[in-house]
Amino acid sequence: MKNKGFWLAGILGVILDQATKHWAVERLLPGPEIELWPGVFHLTYVENTGAAWSLFEDSAELLKWISLGVALALGLLAIRGGILSRWEQAGYGLVWAGAVGNGIDRFVNGYVVDFFNLIWIRFPVFNVADVAINLGVACLLIGLLQDNSKKTGSTSASPRLEKKPGRDSTHFKD
Repeated sequence: MKNKGFWLAGILGVILDQATKHWAVERLLPGPEIELWPGVFHLTYVENTGAAWSLFEDSAELLKWISLGVALALGLLAIRGGILSRWEQAGYGLVWAGAVGNGIDRFVNGYVVDFFNLIWIRFPVFNVADVAINLGVACLLIGLLQDNSKKTGSTSASPRLEKKPGRDSTHFKD
């Protein structure tokens, strides 16, 4: 099987997402929120019919199909595409995990269970799938930056001065 890192990150991400959401439903739904760090970080049960920051709340039906489409497209990339770099495997696998995790919620419940609540910065309540998507994008950006630095041979965007052997002048290296 190629792109094992994709499947490892993806499957572990879905398992962790679904397990924590199950815990949140069992533990947080019947009672009040849990203050892990009062005024800073709470566990608060929320049913989100929208996307990030509750955007597109009135588009729950569309969002479930988008989740499915993203999951299928990334799965096909891992199966039928070429061998991905480690950063790409981790990145796409984590984004796949987020799409599958939230997609399961959307198809089964009609909403996504969110419960991580960063009170001190007034950030929207989120879940493990959301974290996976953001970590996945970060992995893809790191991979892109590494790939670009390998292509240019440098981490700098500016040209380097190079002394040509046997010549008296200095030239810019592209």
